[in-house]
Amino acid sequence: MDVLSDVVSALRVGRPFANREDRRGTWRTEFAAFSGIGFHLVLAGGCRVVVPGAAPFVLGPGDVVLTPRGAGHALTDLDGDADRPVELLCGAYQLGGGHTHPLLAELPEVIHLSVRLCGHPALAGVVSLLGGELHDPGLGADAAVPALLDVLLLFLLREHLTAQADSGAPGWCAALADPVVGTALRCVHEDPARRWTVEELGARAGLSRAAFSRRFTALVGQPPLTYLTRWRLTLGTGLLRETELPLASIAERCGYSSPFAFANAFKREHGTSPGRYRERRRSDGDVQRWTGPSAG
Repeated sequence: MDVLSDVVSALRVGRPFANREDRRGTWRTEFAAFSGIGFHLVLAGGCRVVVPGAAPFVLGPGDVVLTPRGAGHALTDLDGDADRPVELLCGAYQLGGGHTHPLLAELPEVIHLSVRLCGHPALAGVVSLLGGELHDPGLGADAAVPALLDVLLLFLLREHLTAQADSGAPGWCAALADPVVGTALRCVHEDPARRWTVEELGARAGLSRAAFSRRFTALVGQPPLTYLTRWRLTLGTGLLRETELPLASIAERCGYSSPFAFANAFKREHGTSPGRYRERRRSDGDVQRWTGPSAG
């Protein structure tokens, strides 16, 4: 699995949610901050996006706004265009508790993309299919809609990261595109339980230990083995939340020599034991359902 798919799969919980909304007249819809990723896509008409602390901006047909960390915001009608109907496709993806992966943590609070202008016909195709299923659900829609939402999220993140890498922006977009660091990241994600050393990762990427460590740290923001440890704990957190596997099996899958070693590392990172974390997530129900927009 590639790094982006791996990160999204490990952090997402529950089923994604989406609906179509029609608006007309004077309206305003508030969206409270939540632990997840939200999006709005304009199918027809236009609206204004209002984010606290930032200048409002306008969405037209084919425009999409993505909130990678669930920032609170509002959608409103356009001044002087209240009689024009607006068709929206709104959705959300719940993320698991705990630390956010640095790939998502460094994304801006709000990402504005245009499906029409991004030159990605596959993305436009997913939007068309998803809009059709939500407007007129057919047989198998309960399975088709979550699958299409997963594809939509990956395509939107891919489009943003690709554009950032092409512009020469630093950070994770550059790390994934870098032939050296990208190779090392793929090694870690393909086999997180392997007893990786900095020397071995550097050799896989074609650099000396010191040169590789400097390059990895500069692009990723943390040393190679620090990233490996945190990724293993991310995987372990997901397994605790989503499965009933015993602690010994989780520790083995995540590259720890014993359940005690995993439990100690987990407690240092999360401030609680794996067992207590699992019980708390089970009692909380873990997923706080985002119910979508309602007219204001």
